[in-house]
Amino acid sequence: MTEKIVVGSTAPDFTLSTDGGGSIALSKLRGRKVVLYFYPKDDTSGCTMEAKDFNALATDFAKAGTDIVGVSPDTTASHDKFKKKYGLCFPLAADPDKAMLHAYGVWVEKSMYGRKYMGVERTTVLVDAQGRIAHVWNKVKVPGHAAEVLKAAKAL
Repeated sequence: MTEKIVVGSTAPDFTLSTDGGGSIALSKLRGRKVVLYFYPKDDTSGCTMEAKDFNALATDFAKAGTDIVGVSPDTTASHDKFKKKYGLCFPLAADPDKAMLHAYGVWVEKSMYGRKYMGVERTTVLVDAQGRIAHVWNKVKVPGHAAEVLKAAKAL
C-alpha cells in the first residue's frame, strides 16, 4: 500500500507532461510555494467544480507567491480539452503511469456500491518555497476548499 506524505517532509520531486505539450518539474518551481491538487478525472462534476474554484482564485494565489498545478492520471489530450473548455489558467499535469500519484500516496483503493477499485483520493498538498510539505488536505470536499488552501498559502 502507498504511504501518505507527511507535513515537514521533503516533497517528492517529479517531472510530468502537461497540457499544451509542456512539462513541469517541482524542482524548477523551487523558491515559490506550490499547490498540488490531485483529482480523479477531467470533466466530471466534482473535478470541474474544484478546477473552476482554483481558477477563480488564481490571481490571489499568484499574489501570495503560489503556483497551482492540477494532477490526474488523465492524458495530456484530455487535459487540453478540459483546460480549454473551462478557460483554466494553470497547468494540468498528466500522470498516466501513476508514479507521482504513488509517491504522494494518493493512488488508493476506493469503494463504490460495494465494488473495490484503484483511483485518486482527492487530495491537496501545499509545498513551501524550500520544497517541504507545509500542509496536506486528504479526502477533500470541494465546496470552499480552494479558499481554505489560499488562506494557508498566504499564511506561509
